[in-house]
Amino acid sequence: MSQSDIPILVVDDARFSTTVIIRNLQAGGFQDIRHADSAKQAITMLENDPASIVIADWLMPEMDGLEMTKRIRQMDEAYNRYTYVIMLTARDGIEALRHAFDEGVDDFVNKAVMQQQLLPRVYAAERLVNNQNRLLREAEELLLANRQLEKANQALKGLCTLDSLTGLGNRTYALEKLRDNLKHTESRGGATCFMLIKLTNTAELEKKFPKDIIEELIVGISRRLKGLLRPLDNVSRLDQYAFSVITHQPDLSLCVGQSFRRIKDSINHRAFQTSMGFQSITVEMSIAAASSSNNALPSAETLIELAESRLQESAKTHRIEHIHYTP
Repeated sequence: MSQSDIPILVVDDARFSTTVIIRNLQAGGFQDIRHADSAKQAITMLENDPASIVIADWLMPEMDGLEMTKRIRQMDEAYNRYTYVIMLTARDGIEALRHAFDEGVDDFVNKAVMQQQLLPRVYAAERLVNNQNRLLREAEELLLANRQLEKANQALKGLCTLDSLTGLGNRTYALEKLRDNLKHTESRGGATCFMLIKLTNTAELEKKFPKDIIEELIVGISRRLKGLLRPLDNVSRLDQYAFSVITHQPDLSLCVGQSFRRIKDSINHRAFQTSMGFQSITVEMSIAAASSSNNALPSAETLIELAESRLQESAKTHRIEHIHYTP
């Protein structure tokens, strides 16, 4: 039994279900339990008083559980926190569950076995969300410390490899990581894939938003990119409006636009929450890749130049243009 005061929000438009869930949680030792009668009410409550765990019905009027989860993930990005979402459903089928996981749901409990399964799932969620939010806080503290250190050492700015706004590596760092990846490709095989991601219509952005809102959007992009990629993939901020992703792939054929379409779609089709409300942006992407099957691999600088040249074409076609290096 837990003796936790971890905040839990129950979201269900059926009063009987809400009562059953709350009684189960109270019997399990949880004390800070709130409830909302609709997803819209839940979003308002979370804006004012965050919860660590949200237990929600999938099917609700006006806004369903999946749409609510998308809004929660946007708030998580904006406020650098993590909310664990457990969805209650009577649905079965792999496709339905896969779709829900893609939208950011963490776990499911079938209503037919809720009495038996809810508490163990919540105990597990408690451990996971506490650990994740602790890591996020520590990362934020490190980032703030890095910003202070960078301001105190302006004379050494040229040697810094971290971007002070996002905590990502800067262009110098990206070059180092790209060189390392090319060496790995040369010795172990596979392919080095370099992706360039750049905001479009930057003049309009600067005209529409003040500097602090643009910075919130940049930070939001950096967090979303990190969430979309594998732990060993590298994300860097090359300049004010450009990001890079360096990844190693088992085969050169995987280094094409279709393999990474979800990254572009996730940025272009999901708004970012800022102090001025939800804002949408657009980016273009290009890919330059090199394989160990070539007689010689390019330098890191050459691969970046190739990606930059393809990005100009991407701006015209609005597709993810790619190029595979040949000596």
